[in-house]
Amino acid sequence: MKRKLYTALLSLLAFVAVSGQEVIYEEYDLENGLHVILHQDNTAPVVTTSVMYHVGGKDRTEGRTGFAHLFEHLLTTEGTKNMKRGDGFKIVRANGGQNNANTSQDRTYYYEVFPSNSLKLGLWMESERMLHPIIDQIGLDTQQEVVKEEKRLSVDNSPYGQLLPVLGKSLFKVHPYKDPNIGYMEDLDAATIEDVKAYHKKYYAPNNAVLVIAGDIDITQTKKLIRDYFSDIPKGETIVRNYPKEEPIVEEVQTQAYDPNIQIPASLIAYRTPGFTQRDAYVLDMISTYLSDGKSSKLYKKMVDDQKQALQVGALKIPQEDYGMYLVYALPVGETSLKVLVTEMEEEIAKVREEIISENDFQKLQNKFENNFVNSNSSVQGIANSLARNYMLYGDTALINKEIDIYRSITREEIQEVAEKYLKTNQRVIIDYLPEEKIDN
Repeated sequence: MKRKLYTALLSLLAFVAVSGQEVIYEEYDLENGLHVILHQDNTAPVVTTSVMYHVGGKDRTEGRTGFAHLFEHLLTTEGTKNMKRGDGFKIVRANGGQNNANTSQDRTYYYEVFPSNSLKLGLWMESERMLHPIIDQIGLDTQQEVVKEEKRLSVDNSPYGQLLPVLGKSLFKVHPYKDPNIGYMEDLDAATIEDVKAYHKKYYAPNNAVLVIAGDIDITQTKKLIRDYFSDIPKGETIVRNYPKEEPIVEEVQTQAYDPNIQIPASLIAYRTPGFTQRDAYVLDMISTYLSDGKSSKLYKKMVDDQKQALQVGALKIPQEDYGMYLVYALPVGETSLKVLVTEMEEEIAKVREEIISENDFQKLQNKFENNFVNSNSSVQGIANSLARNYMLYGDTALINKEIDIYRSITREEIQEVAEKYLKTNQRVIIDYLPEEKIDN
């Protein structure tokens, strides 16, 4: 009785916390198609200025992979018409701010965090990036080498660094997700200045972007500044995406991959799943948490704690816009074979397909997602990112306040149905991820 009362109290407190933190925002479009989202929070003298472009690793032609990531480097370091090469980071630091950028297969995100009296500076820097970037041979040569070195460090020569590229290659045959976001060396070498200028013209237009200002701002003044800095930027042509569709995986595939940087192999079970806007993707999130989040999760408790078969085990959904990737993996202890790991992981996956999880486990899941939702909007910087992502990739800015309702509405029965729909043995790819020295064994 006490346990039930305690669980109910935790749920009530989580609900109150979530209900009390609604994010208020305003959104509108400029005539050139730039979507603007404003969130005012005057509790601290800080403001985040961010721009998300709907361009990622998948937006390329064959033989020109890695362009979105290459552009991230070009547009953060190579300067603009009114900002010298390499000065961007110096200007930010000199004004007490921080900035960065990142690229996924689906989008590129740039942001600055400044004291709120430097809002105008943040807007100027992002308008310069959009309208006046320097794209020349010197910058291209420099950033080609920078990106190639990053690839060597983070992918080619990093333990398990090939894991994501191996997953993409194993799950996709025709869609651009088959190729790594960072690209291939030969494609980076082949990029010409004409290629790069054409890429910028196509994707770095205001109608392919969302500008988010979040923090200690005055709405009326901010709207005027945005109009001053962004309204004259020309609208680009409408982007049409028509990527090839993948045929369903209907028979189990077994394959091997080799990594010269590891000593301990890994067993990977991979599935192709729906894109992140689909309701089933939210359910798969819950399944991942149920299987492997924390030491009391099903896979960890069984394979690491109880049976001492795995050094590490996990299940995760890798979210993407068009198709997702779902991975269950384990690293063996001692003489445990990869085949045994697959058998043990499949046993727990099968239970989710075949049985409804307990009410107690389900309530723990709900509590974790309530907590995650609260934490995701705990900072102005996080709110800016969420607003941009929800508008650009999900087509619904209001998800920042209502996404938790999707998780709340998921039932135990639905968890079983989604596991049965996507995590069947005939829909999986089993990958033995091996040290390179075993290639000839």
